[in-house]
Amino acid sequence: MTSTRQDAWSQDEDLLLAEVVLKHIREGGTQLHAFEEVGKRLSRTAAACGFRWNSFVRKQYRSGIELAKKHRKEAKKKKNPASSQPAVLDTESTKDTPNKELSVKDFIAYVEKLESEGGSVQKLKNEIEELKKDQKQLRARLAEAEQNYLQTRDKYHALEEDYRSLLGILDRARKMAVMEEHEKEQKVKFTMDKNGNLQRLNK
Repeated sequence: MTSTRQDAWSQDEDLLLAEVVLKHIREGGTQLHAFEEVGKRLSRTAAACGFRWNSFVRKQYRSGIELAKKHRKEAKKKKNPASSQPAVLDTESTKDTPNKELSVKDFIAYVEKLESEGGSVQKLKNEIEELKKDQKQLRARLAEAEQNYLQTRDKYHALEEDYRSLLGILDRARKMAVMEEHEKEQKVKFTMDKNGNLQRLNK
């Protein structure tokens, strides 16, 4: 008797479980029969297969389940065309699925799509992390630039104040020179000599 496996499920085993279960749904079989079939092929119990399906795999194949149910309904309509009524197409669940028989290739393409989307999500996460690093570096550079600006501004203000002080000193010196010249001119006096000529007198 083959021993029952209790090791972890591989991706290939999950894919086989999904294929068999969806095949049974599509062909009108029961999930219990699907679990038994998978259990025999993988040396696992039907209960273990059922638990794996309900706890993990089924969530990955929601659109596949809807598609399999759709094919089952269409197959029933073909067998009993007189008793069947026009069915309303569930555009929400079948919007992104092709109107053809579900095959292993479809499942492989579906899994590859999921893996691709997962890779895209990881790529976006990596890009976000890179952008966060760049943002952190830019903030550090901005803080450094602001510090340099403040220091340069303080130096400029100090130079501006020194320049104004120098202008004040030069202005006062110019005014003093003008006043001294004016005072010199005021000290000069003239007198008239005996011949009627003006003669400059110095104090």
